Amino acid sequence: MKPTLDQELTRLVGDQVKLAEQVISAELELETAKAETAQFQRRYYEMVGRFYAQLDELDAQIANAQAGLSPDDADAQVHAQAAQEQARKSAEEAGLIEAQPPPPLVITPQLKQAFRRAAMMMHPDRATTEPERLRRHGLMIKVNLAYERGDQQAIEKLVLEFIQDPRMQEIEDPEEIADQGVELRVLKTIRRTGQLRRRMDEIQQELYEKKQSDIYKLKTTIERAELRGGNPLGDLAEQLLQELSERKIRLEEIIC
Repeated sequence: MKPTLDQELTRLVGDQVKLAEQVISAELELETAKAETAQFQRRYYEMVGRFYAQLDELDAQIANAQAGLSPDDADAQVHAQAAQEQARKSAEEAGLIEAQPPPPLVITPQLKQAFRRAAMMMHPDRATTEPERLRRHGLMIKVNLAYERGDQQAIEKLVLEFIQDPRMQEIEDPEEIADQGVELRVLKTIRRTGQLRRRMDEIQQELYEKKQSDIYKLKTTIERAELRGGNPLGDLAEQLLQELSERKIRLEEIIC
């Protein structure tokens, strides 16, 4: 027997609710991956990254010194320019990392719960008008940034402000929905489900790209080694410190 419109609406609404929950979980997974990557990037920089920047600067000084001793050597001049550019890039990257607020040391269950609650309430796909969708999009950007900082209080404040905002009830009132007729409600449910599916595709693509990035792969490799009892970053730091000492000696020999 062919289902009635009411039965079809019930099925569509149930599918939409499940999909909305999956989207929120995917949003949380994506933001957690971003936050954990930022955590690792800061730890990597503090333990070894800054030494690489110092090595690049010393290499540039050595190359410049050698180029100064051989002004007619075209290869030496090109090498010096390349070393200077690499040192500039390394210093710039170091400055960007140092300028960023430190990520949270731990992503707590309470922080995740606060994010989930905020996303359930503010998600742009719950809007019924374009202006409201844009407003919610802006709010979710703030929620995401607060999550990446580990700022649970900021997320809870955004939730409170959202609840108290008179524009909050852009989600249709149940009585108003009932007055719209089953056909229109079916169409709106289908449209919102389509929006959720598109957002899920976007999240999955962004998450895939994040996990394919060099810094994420390095993070995974280092963490696996640490789980086996190794200390790869500590070992690398010792090696870099030795290389720094050797570069300083070499520079002094060229200058003197």
